[in-house]
Amino acid sequence: MNIKEINVLVLAYLGDTIYEDYIRKYLINKGIGNVNDLQKEALNYVSAKGQAKYINEMLDNNFFSEEELSIIKRARNNSSKSHPKNCDVVTYRYATALEALIGYLELSQNKERIDEIMNYILGE
Repeated sequence: MNIKEINVLVLAYLGDTIYEDYIRKYLINKGIGNVNDLQKEALNYVSAKGQAKYINEMLDNNFFSEEELSIIKRARNNSSKSHPKNCDVVTYRYATALEALIGYLELSQNKERIDEIMNYILGE
């Protein structure tokens, strides 16, 4: 199977779980021991608004390769009509693009690049 032919929403579906796993482990390793506090802190990272903020900052800093940009653009321009009620469609599409890129990198077995992206987001 050619990874570049996989539907970007399928890539985002996978990327979402990987992204959230990184965030949860990061927050637990920070020493947050209360589930409610973990949930509140996680929202800064896992919300569509938070994800869109990070990917736009990374785009502004030319963080991505041409190959990665092609995945991001494909996902961002996907014509899915649905989006959560708590954010606008543009924000949602950028968040989806970040998740799709992570899903793509996972299927490409490029864990090192996922680590670099997550370290950027987490400020490490």
